[in-house]
Amino acid sequence: MKTVEQLDKKLSKRYINLDPGGYFIIYIDSSQDLICAKYFTNIINDKGLAVDPESREVISVKNKVTRNADQIFTARSAKELCIKIIENNNCPITRLDHAAYLGREFTKAELALTQGRKYIQD
Repeated sequence: MKTVEQLDKKLSKRYINLDPGGYFIIYIDSSQDLICAKYFTNIINDKGLAVDPESREVISVKNKVTRNADQIFTARSAKELCIKIIENNNCPITRLDHAAYLGREFTKAELALTQGRKYIQD
């Protein structure tokens, strides 16, 4: 029987359709006790890859990309952050699987923040 950690690693490697509404870079600001989510718009091309709407270049997941965030959301808890983003009249999330992923990541970030650990986005 697989452990939860083994199952999580396997599930993290599966193919997912990207959200045409955009993507988030999540991090914690320990000095302010905040979970932060930088939101970026994108376009999904015919190959299913995220493309910068301005440069029309594919956004690399392996190399650091320097872009200005369209919006930055901050909160003290995962729940507060979800409410700020999802209950916003202009919610940028268009896929349920993306919303579920963000909820999981915000919870991981909250745990890391409250336990004084490092957070790495999956």
